[in-house]
Amino acid sequence: MGDTSVSRLFILYSAVICSLCAPIRSTAQQPPSVYAITQAKIVTLTGAPIEDGTLIIKDGKIAAVGAGVDVPAGAQIIDGKGLQVYPGLFDPVTQMGLSEIGAVSATVDSSETGAYNPDVIAATAVLPSSQHIPVTRAAGITEVLAVPGSGGFDFSGNSSVIGGQVSAFHLAGWTIEDMQIKRSVAMVLNWPQIQTRTFDFATFTRKEKPYSDAKQEYDKQVNELTDLMDRARHYAQAIGHGGPSDFERDVKLEALAPVVRGQLPMLVFANHARDIRNAVEFCEKQKLKMILAGGGEAYKVKDLLRSKGIPVVLGPVLSNPDEEDDPYDRMLSQPAELSQAGVKFAIGSFDNSFARRLGQNAANAISHGLSYDEGLKAVTLYPAQIFGLADQFGTLETGKTANVIVTNGDPLELTTDVKYLFIKGQLTSTDNKQKRLYEKYLNRPKP
Repeated sequence: MGDTSVSRLFILYSAVICSLCAPIRSTAQQPPSVYAITQAKIVTLTGAPIEDGTLIIKDGKIAAVGAGVDVPAGAQIIDGKGLQVYPGLFDPVTQMGLSEIGAVSATVDSSETGAYNPDVIAATAVLPSSQHIPVTRAAGITEVLAVPGSGGFDFSGNSSVIGGQVSAFHLAGWTIEDMQIKRSVAMVLNWPQIQTRTFDFATFTRKEKPYSDAKQEYDKQVNELTDLMDRARHYAQAIGHGGPSDFERDVKLEALAPVVRGQLPMLVFANHARDIRNAVEFCEKQKLKMILAGGGEAYKVKDLLRSKGIPVVLGPVLSNPDEEDDPYDRMLSQPAELSQAGVKFAIGSFDNSFARRLGQNAANAISHGLSYDEGLKAVTLYPAQIFGLADQFGTLETGKTANVIVTNGDPLELTTDVKYLFIKGQLTSTDNKQKRLYEKYLNRPKP
């Protein structure tokens, strides 16, 4: 058979295959673009709850919310009678997608070598198929920040001074491009400490260091950081002036340019009051927009934080106090103290495996003096406001991204189930590995 005959036969065969596949493509079911949640209690966080309300989701956005809202023709209706509707929870500090099994280094990509890594962006390392993601979203968490080099239970690796750039993403999607909300929302700075006691992993013993030596090391780190910021400022001024030959490109300084311009906030990890004060002073001198993370002793400098307008992302309140003489409930009562002082704060899990307990951290803060509204906003609206995403998330309002949860109770309570979960306006499964294991062993054959 000649080449021409073979070519004609191939074209004919291809045409037949395409004609057979065409009906399959045309009849494939597409997910609905319009949903209506009716007869539910809707907690919008913009006012009083709507006791018998309707929420309309269309093309990924909240199209309408209120009492007596008309249901569009063709909408998939979810009967919300006896159920409650809330904005999805927002975890502002995690290693989600950066760490799978903390004890297996090959599955951990939450930090880089070297002390200064401003050019590292968390989104480039996020694993969309991480098993932690479906477990976390089943708890009602719909969006998170992946924070490189931020410590926490799941963290392992180098502790950089500048850990890299924080990325915001939805907890649903095939690729990070599908999931991504904003590639860079903050720069991580682990504020240096004066450490007189270190731990030697080779001998598993603690070593004491003279204060003068520890202070000298601290001063050296702060001076290096100051020099880096000064060089970044000069670099930022040079960008756009002259030709490419006028200066040598430096990706680290280029990454810091939005920070020194005040366009990208610095997420500063510090716990002790002395470190927090030093970090505030540094950021003020460098004209940096600061967000405090951790803040174990933020209550000691609450007046300073309020006067400077510095928000705080608190670590999990279900943790031990920093000092042995502190009251056992020091972390539990701190959110109420900051709230009463007028300090804006959010609560983060600072973890991966335990991100699912974000709501319960807020609930325990409420049981120790924080108002319920403030506790709920600390894991929904306030993280969105602190990181500049409140135009999309945090409340149930027309035009906002439809990251919505429908529950059979208070989403901060451990016993509450998420009945329906919407991410970017699409009904998303709450199935996960832990649920499958539970059902498997619940139904195991009886002896």
